[in-house]
Formats: sequence, structure tokens, C-alpha cells
Amino acid sequence: MHQTTTLPGQHAAAAQAKAPRLDLYTSIHKALRQFMSHTLGRLGTMDIADAEERTLALDGVDALLAFMRSHLQHENDFLHTAIEARRPGGARHTADDHLLHQDAIGNLEDESRAVRDARDEHRAALAQRLYRHLALFIGENLQHMQVEETENNAALWALYSDDELAAIHDRLLASVPAEEMALVARWMAAALSVQELAGLFGEMQIKAPAPAFEAMLGIARTQLDERRWAQLCRALGRPPVPGLMTA
Repeated sequence: MHQTTTLPGQHAAAAQAKAPRLDLYTSIHKALRQFMSHTLGRLGTMDIADAEERTLALDGVDALLAFMRSHLQHENDFLHTAIEARRPGGARHTADDHLLHQDAIGNLEDESRAVRDARDEHRAALAQRLYRHLALFIGENLQHMQVEETENNAALWALYSDDELAAIHDRLLASVPAEEMALVARWMAAALSVQELAGLFGEMQIKAPAPAFEAMLGIARTQLDERRWAQLCRALGRPPVPGLMTA
């Protein structure tokens, strides 16, 4: 009789497929990947001689770096703290990475400032340096996020129930300033599937004050084409155009 070989991790993957656990990493990381790739692309295509275009590209770099710094702090304060509370040393790998990332962010901020302040004859070389170093930083972060989405998620799932994870997530969200939350909404709308957005905004519709929910949904609207917007509205039970009946 033919015997099927079970590969390592297949049982865990099958169990996860049957009963998905609350994932505190994937949505924000998809948004970050989108934000990082957009920023790097715009920096790479920047016309170094055009002051307005240069300012927009460098403003984007600075916004990304500020967001990354805040994101690291949120993970340190809430997710790493949760893992360490029940498994001392369990978050050491990614915590050590975060220290290196903080240093890298500071260096990239200095390089962005150098491009802004440079004499015309030096600016192109400094912009190329910034582009290459930002690309390296993004590449390292892509690998780092993979570790968080597998190893750290596995630790959180082993140590906490979904209700406990939801409470951690709620506390994290409550600590995020409104301006940063607006940026999160923008990049999540650009990065997530309609199904993921429906889950995100469905939960927000229940938990958030109506004005805050409408503001975040309005930000998302600016990132969605007509088809995706209509799909999201149907999932939320809202008309794509005010006054129309939902199907």
C-alpha cells in the first residue's frame, strides 16, 4: 500500500487552515510592504534636478522612516512584551533586530537630510546612496517580517487565546495617534484584499465611534478603484453611492 509522507509543519498548517487564529502581524505588514515598495520606487524615479519632485520623494522617505520607527515601538511595547511575559527570551531574535533597525532608520534620516541640503553637484551621488541604502533596509525588513509572521505568531498563538490577543490588539490600537492611524488606513486600503478590508472595517464599525469609522473609511476610499470600493461597500452593507439601495 502506498504510504503518504507528511512533511514537517503540515499538521500545523492543516489545523491553522481549519481554525485560523487571530493574526496581529499580517495586515500591518502588508501595508508596510506596500508603503516601502512605493517609497523606494518613487525615490528611484525622482528627477534630482526638479525641486518639487525631489521634495515630494524625500518627504515620502521621511514619512516612511517615521512610520517604521513608530511601528517598531508598537511591536516592542505590545507584542514583544506579551511574548516575553510568558516565554522569557522568546522575542529576543526580533527584539535584537529592532535595535539594528532603529540605528538604520537614524542613518537613513541623516542621508535624506544630506540630499536636501547638498550642493547641486553632489546631490545625485547622495541620492543614489540613499536609494541603495533604503533598498537594503527594505530587503532586511522583508526577511524580518517573515520571521515575525511565522515564529512570533507561533509563540503568540501558543501562549495566548484569541480573546487575549484581541485585547492586546485593542490596547495597541488605542495607543496609536489619529494622524498615524490615518496613514495606516491609507496603506492598508492599498495593500489588503477586499475580504481583509471588510473584516478590518467590519470590526472598526462595531468598536470605533461613528465619526472615526467614517473618517477611516473615507481615507480608504481614496485608495480603491470603483470595483474594489463597490465590493467593500457590499460587504459592509453600505451603498457604494450615497442614496442608492444595496443589492
